[in-house]
Amino acid sequence: MRRLWLIFAQATTVAVAALFVVSTFRPEWLPSRGGASIVSAPAATPGASAPTTVSYNTAVQRAMPSVVNIFTSKEIRSPRHPLLNDPIFRRFFGDQLPDEAQRASSLGSGVIVSTSGYVLTNHHVVEAADEIEVALADGKKLLAKVVGNDPETDIAVLRISGDDLPAISFGSAENVRVGDVVLAIGNPFGVGQTVTSGIVSALGRTGLGINTFENFIQTDAAINPGNSGGALIDAQGNLIGINTAIFSRSGGSMGIGFAIPVSTAKMVLDQIVKSGTVTRGWIGVEVQEITPPVAESFKLGDTRGALIAGVLRGGPADKAGVKPGDVLTEVAGKPVADPTSMLNLVAALAPGKPATVKLKRNGNDVDTTITVGRRPKPQARAAE
Repeated sequence: MRRLWLIFAQATTVAVAALFVVSTFRPEWLPSRGGASIVSAPAATPGASAPTTVSYNTAVQRAMPSVVNIFTSKEIRSPRHPLLNDPIFRRFFGDQLPDEAQRASSLGSGVIVSTSGYVLTNHHVVEAADEIEVALADGKKLLAKVVGNDPETDIAVLRISGDDLPAISFGSAENVRVGDVVLAIGNPFGVGQTVTSGIVSALGRTGLGINTFENFIQTDAAINPGNSGGALIDAQGNLIGINTAIFSRSGGSMGIGFAIPVSTAKMVLDQIVKSGTVTRGWIGVEVQEITPPVAESFKLGDTRGALIAGVLRGGPADKAGVKPGDVLTEVAGKPVADPTSMLNLVAALAPGKPATVKLKRNGNDVDTTITVGRRPKPQARAAE
């Protein structure tokens, strides 16, 4: 019995050793186990449709030819060196040394908005420029002249001459929603025409201190120096804004950019093309925000409206009997939410025409009619 057991143990040891050797060096000799197996993926059938890829190429190809690069230059004269006024110095060198002059250049972007050659851009892009050159998307360069500008919205209108100029199609600012996909096209840092994408982060941004009239579209599409004046388009390639400013601690994009809505840009464009300038209503008052303490002091009940802090003597509001301490609550039947909305409502009025305004005075409602004046050219921000 002991001999049989010894034979069995030796046979088992040999079998296990043989199995180990085979599984290590010749595993294919062993029968396959049941369960999962690796199967090669079938080859793609010629002509079969590929998975759909999300792309905005169609929108970009539609809008990009209308976006131009703008190059400006201006002469900067250095102060005359004091030695040039010294009689001894002039005795040796004469009066042949003129004031030193240098040319400073800058760049930005613009959008062709009509086949007749009108181009929208930012006022600050072309401000004080002696020479303006526009480079089209196909590389062609044209000289441009300023038709008119509106510093209070930071919009300027240029004119170029050319054949078959590609005009962009206008979108509707009223249909823009927070979360909509948008694309910014421009010439950031002078690297060449570039497209960035993002979404609409917010609408109606005001109180940023960038322009007098503010109603910005906020977006996280990358906007960098050189993008100013370029196009913000929707997913169909329609113009919905003019890129104008960024919030940045480093000088580059931090995901907070601002664009002027196309409705504002188009209003400025139409007026400048028609008359060379922008005309706005004005009533000659200085207003301030109604804070909760102010509302409590004046017994207003809420903070809606604009507090009249000052009235320009002899101005439209003064002639209509408006007094400091009045609270403006309606302009031409439209409610005033705050000083910004009041400024926009008054600016939209036609100069020379009467407008009814509603005031709160000593807790009582007062209606009065003001003959609207023409808003003066911007100097210092005083009475609105």
